[in-house]
Amino acid sequence: MPLEAPDLAPPGPRQIRSDFGALYAVNGLVAFIFATTGPVAIILAIGRNGSLSASDISSWMFGAFFLNGLISLVFCWLYRQPLVFLWSIPGAVLIGPALGHLSFAEVIGAYQVTGALMLVLGASGLVRRAMQAAVMPIVMGMVAGVFLRFDLDLVYALRDDFWIAAPMVAAFLALSALPRLGRFVPPLIGALVAGAAAVALLDRFHPGSGAIFSFARPTLYAPVFSWRALVELVVPLAITVLAVQNGQGYAVLGVAGHKPPVNAVTIACGAGSMLCALVGSVSTCLTGPVNAIISTTGERTRQYTSGLLVGVLVIAFGALAPTFTHLMLATPKAFIATLGGLAMLRVLQTSFVAAFRTTHTFGALVTFVVTIANVPIFNIGAPFWGLVIGFLCSKLLEPGDFAKARSNA
Repeated sequence: MPLEAPDLAPPGPRQIRSDFGALYAVNGLVAFIFATTGPVAIILAIGRNGSLSASDISSWMFGAFFLNGLISLVFCWLYRQPLVFLWSIPGAVLIGPALGHLSFAEVIGAYQVTGALMLVLGASGLVRRAMQAAVMPIVMGMVAGVFLRFDLDLVYALRDDFWIAAPMVAAFLALSALPRLGRFVPPLIGALVAGAAAVALLDRFHPGSGAIFSFARPTLYAPVFSWRALVELVVPLAITVLAVQNGQGYAVLGVAGHKPPVNAVTIACGAGSMLCALVGSVSTCLTGPVNAIISTTGERTRQYTSGLLVGVLVIAFGALAPTFTHLMLATPKAFIATLGGLAMLRVLQTSFVAAFRTTHTFGALVTFVVTIANVPIFNIGAPFWGLVIGFLCSKLLEPGDFAKARSNA
């Protein structure tokens, strides 16, 4: 199937200036802040738990923001839609357990193969069919099992470092309970500010030696292709990008009246994933939350300007990735664990609802239990086995749900 052609010619500088305005600037800034708080804490938490070095993490962040920011600029400009690309949060979370028994080079090899798979699916136009073949409640049971670890870490942070974690949780809950105030100060931002204040008051910020301010010098990684990494990661990574992340993006943009180019987006995710893998970054995706923020208000035909602003800001953030990595890693472990756990709460809630709301609920439950047990088999991690065992159990015990899905297709 051919790539989707833009409905209008790309805007020139004068048109962009005319379409831009205060509302679109605020939306873009809020979306940028969202993308660089909780999600960054998730990268840092995964990196710390996976024994990655500070240079590995900053290189990952460079790819996640700088390279994907360039893709975002091109797509927002070309299609005049808010099409912001970043990195797959559930995909990154899948990597956490894998780094316990796989080398970083093996994980990067899985990134490359996942990108190639998505590139082929996008070029062939088979994306919709592949998405329909996935049993989403079972997939989301796996995602929920992986996500749960982050919010368990939030509980442990409250236990182990109460005076850092408690103010952050209190600020998050207060701003969530007061939606009028929360519109001006998003709950995650409030938690970040409260945590930073607690760290400063308790004198827990220890940046160590060396310059704090520095520009990115990304590391180029040679991938290692191993069967255990490919079997464990490629299919779950592709599903989380194409069905979970991109599916969210298509949904929020469709509600706002946009028609995202599915084939072009999939090809961009595949090519972007392969490019980002070179610097150690997880797979590229069309972000749901960021595009939701910039497409909910204002004139539909002008919302692309917010996407352009987000693209510029995340490029700058990626260029300064070592600076932000250095600052965040100088804070207590509880600060990152709490921020990451708070960022995952709503995502975990959505995962549970999607897994257990309608059909295939027993298969989803089995998938969740196997995933959360985190017992690898044949050196292949639990998320893969959760999908396999959950699907087989659902096929055996819930045949009516499969028949219902076929009749609705």
